[in-house]
Amino acid sequence: MTIKQESVYIQLSEQQTLHLRRIYNDEKIGPAVLFVHGAVENGKIFYTHSNKGLAPYLAEQGYVCYVADLRGRGESKPAISKYAQYGQTEAIIEDIPAFIAKITELEGKAPAYWVAHSWGGVLMNSVFARYPEYINDVKACAYFGTKRSLYNHHPKKYLQGNLIWYFLAPILAKKHGYLPAKRLKWGSDDETKKSHYQSMQWAKRQPWVDSDDGFDYAKIVGDLQLPPTLHIAGVKDKALAQPIDIQKFIDESGKGVQKLQIYGRKHGHKHDYDHINMLTHPSAKLDQFTDLVNWFATH
Repeated sequence: MTIKQESVYIQLSEQQTLHLRRIYNDEKIGPAVLFVHGAVENGKIFYTHSNKGLAPYLAEQGYVCYVADLRGRGESKPAISKYAQYGQTEAIIEDIPAFIAKITELEGKAPAYWVAHSWGGVLMNSVFARYPEYINDVKACAYFGTKRSLYNHHPKKYLQGNLIWYFLAPILAKKHGYLPAKRLKWGSDDETKKSHYQSMQWAKRQPWVDSDDGFDYAKIVGDLQLPPTLHIAGVKDKALAQPIDIQKFIDESGKGVQKLQIYGRKHGHKHDYDHINMLTHPSAKLDQFTDLVNWFATH
């Protein structure tokens, strides 16, 4: 069995090229999976070039994995700079639909499974709200550490949420014209000024409404039957996605089947996972990755 990787590029406009990493098992070609990363991240949260991570693991099981780099992130070009005017609205109405269209073109059908990390799950459910026709194509979803608004009161939340994301980040975004999160070691990639502003508003328990056109995601999603979704929490994810935060997101995410599972030693798992290593720790294969495969197989 050989796991192969190749890059697929989408010419979104004269100025923008999107990148998808296609990871697959050349002996077993199964359903396609779309992966979307979160804020201050890129697609590398799901894979390494040496075939570590969730996407290569799923490729071993026969899934054809497509890992997205949202506009300006990862290997999408050009990289984010002070000239980048786009935000999460563009990710929802342009980038993710373009990824789905390209996967459909290459595979002959739309991706049957969606996987997200952190804010990527909010973007995915926002896409379902805008384009409910996608729901029938998706058999199941899995969201790692996804919340929309922060409800927990852990000290780390006040540091990472209130001090850094709500206070310091807007100052730095205004100064530089974008948020240089990679240079600051706040994440693996940078964030546009608009994207930071929009995600900050939603994280503050503001209404789930688009600041560009007033589209009311909460109103639409609340009436939808979304695909069965497995929500994965880590016991050491204290700041960014505690169970209370994830449960609030579940509560506002429609009427479909949703399951919240917490991963840590006290729950019988191999490791106490946090917001990042829930996807990167070697033991994840034996814990949440195995459960995800079973979740997909069940649906």
